[in-house]
Amino acid sequence: MQSVSAAPVASDILPLLNQVYADYTAADQHVWQLLFDRQMALLPGRAAEEFLEGVRRVGFTRDAIPDFREVNPRLQELTGWELVVVPGIVDDAVFFQLLADRKFPATTWLRTLEQLDYLEEPDMFHDVFGHVPLLTDAGFADFLQKLGAAAVHHGQRWPGTLEQFTRLYWFTAEFGLIHQPDGLRIYGAGLLSSHGEVKFSLSDAPTRLPFTLDGVLDTPFEKDKFQDLYFVLTDMQQLPESLAQLQARLLE
Repeated sequence: MQSVSAAPVASDILPLLNQVYADYTAADQHVWQLLFDRQMALLPGRAAEEFLEGVRRVGFTRDAIPDFREVNPRLQELTGWELVVVPGIVDDAVFFQLLADRKFPATTWLRTLEQLDYLEEPDMFHDVFGHVPLLTDAGFADFLQKLGAAAVHHGQRWPGTLEQFTRLYWFTAEFGLIHQPDGLRIYGAGLLSSHGEVKFSLSDAPTRLPFTLDGVLDTPFEKDKFQDLYFVLTDMQQLPESLAQLQARLLE
């Protein structure tokens, strides 16, 4: 998952990097195929319709690792977003500034066969397969941009408020669930890119609560294990509403 809590990259410097597509090996392409096939066999009936439609709209297939030179023009046309290459996890200030600029940070390295089911930090399958399809949805893309802009604005005035925006991001964009007409569905990228946690999140094992801003802000999270608790939207409109509510509280 694309965490926002560690800071190996200085907040005032973002290296200008590119995806060097020619560096991907046949083994890398094979891993992409395995991961793509496994998730796309699992996600129908479990993933939000907006995500599944987004996979089609952005043109992801099993045949090749996505080339950012092809993905970015599609995203730009659809919602004005683009992928930018980062060397690893970026700190909160950099991350939210990128979101505010409609840029999503993505690594370009891919896990190995031995790492199919567990990684200590997010690879491009999480960053790209997990996040990009929903960036083709205008409503969700706008929410993410406004979340980034609000975090930057309030964080510059009161740095301690960034944790509140981080929790809102974590329990929505990374690990969010939603009720849709055909049942409970996943829209969080940390789930959509994880074979094991897709099944776990929809099972009887974890706690699932109705989404509320208070619930999210009062709940700490851990990065390195399946989540114990998920928050469930009734509809996507709760996302911009919760952000507006948070901003109003900070201005009181």
